[in-house]
Amino acid sequence: MAHPLPVPPVTAPSSPPAQPAKGTLLVIFLTVFIDLLGFGIVLPVMPRQAETYLTALGVSGLVGGVVIGILFSVFSLMQFLFSPMWGRWSDRVGRRPMLLLSLLGSVVFYALYGFAVTFPPEMARLALGLMLLSRIGAGIAGASVGTAAAVIADCTTPQNRARGMALIGIAFGAGFTLGPLIAYFGMALFNDKPYAVGLLASCLSLVALVFAFSVFRETRNPDNKAAKEFFSLGRTTRVLALPAVGALVLTYFLSIFAFANFEATLARFTQEAFGMTDNDNFLVFAGIGAMLMVAGGLYRPLAKRWPESKLLACGLGLMILGLGGVGLDAWLVYAGRGTELVPASLRIGFYLSAALAVCGFAFVNPSVSSLISKHADPQRQGEVLGVNQSFASLGRILGPFLGSVLFTLHPSRTLPFVAAVATLLVVATLTLRGKRSS
Repeated sequence: MAHPLPVPPVTAPSSPPAQPAKGTLLVIFLTVFIDLLGFGIVLPVMPRQAETYLTALGVSGLVGGVVIGILFSVFSLMQFLFSPMWGRWSDRVGRRPMLLLSLLGSVVFYALYGFAVTFPPEMARLALGLMLLSRIGAGIAGASVGTAAAVIADCTTPQNRARGMALIGIAFGAGFTLGPLIAYFGMALFNDKPYAVGLLASCLSLVALVFAFSVFRETRNPDNKAAKEFFSLGRTTRVLALPAVGALVLTYFLSIFAFANFEATLARFTQEAFGMTDNDNFLVFAGIGAMLMVAGGLYRPLAKRWPESKLLACGLGLMILGLGGVGLDAWLVYAGRGTELVPASLRIGFYLSAALAVCGFAFVNPSVSSLISKHADPQRQGEVLGVNQSFASLGRILGPFLGSVLFTLHPSRTLPFVAAVATLLVVATLTLRGKRSS
């Protein structure tokens, strides 16, 4: 039986949370923003850039979908492996060095991505190999979101924790909004050169690195007696065994898994269903990011009035409605194929459904992080939140991979969305049973 998800008892820290130094929360916002900015710049074009090289190798269909799924998933595989390590070490050596190392890695590996896509189709194997290497490195560098959440936990009281965690969601949305927009205008600035997206992401990461180095001050309590192990499967298992934490991590993992099915297939779906170009897709992804920002901004005042458990349930409901609507839209487009134009009503339905799904996700994210943080020992915030982000990354490994494969299996392109809704219905059922048994 699943653990119940009521508002947990607040664990009193050994000392009051430190007041954030000037610029601390701004640096955290900027770190997460840059991580998603680079992701948002690359995401709309990476499948199509990869397809160019796959076509040169004569690879298409299911095999091509698997390769693209790997390029998506390896980023999150590295986050899955490294998030607990980064969190554990941030408890030990401090948040600042780990965040600076993260930003430095982003500078290097987004630049490598830009270099990889400059090769001609005749050198497709080398290009795809370097794209894979850049995704591995960027994933390792981006494993610091749990550390960023730990900084917020360091600097907020339990009563304000949910509002603080919502800041990360807003940063996600801002990065997702401006990433595609910067890519849209940056591609024009560089005359549609393929390296533009990697170069832009690398340069923006460098700006964030310089800013963080200049402004950010350590927030970790120096009296922490954190674990010395860099990697410890046993400690990760013990984190999952903490009361209610395992159930919350499972909820987060499955929610991310469901949303990633939508996220990873969106660029290909809009091209097939509506004939959207790269530039059109930049704007679609920017709209999704804008919705994340708006919903994150709405979440903060609601968190003063409603408990996280209620906001979590609301978010799951919106995700089910939204992703179900996208799947229905995909089926209707497929059913009407052969006509000259896709009805405008189907485009509107797609936009509305996507907005509902994104809004729901914006509610799930901070609710789970806040609930988990309240159950964690103040001296282990980095480790516990790192484990949570690790399993979120596992959802981003399996979700894009499964979504990319399912996308190729039926011409209606509905299967990724069916899988996402089915997953969320399981989560909602477990959550409801937990509440009834509490």
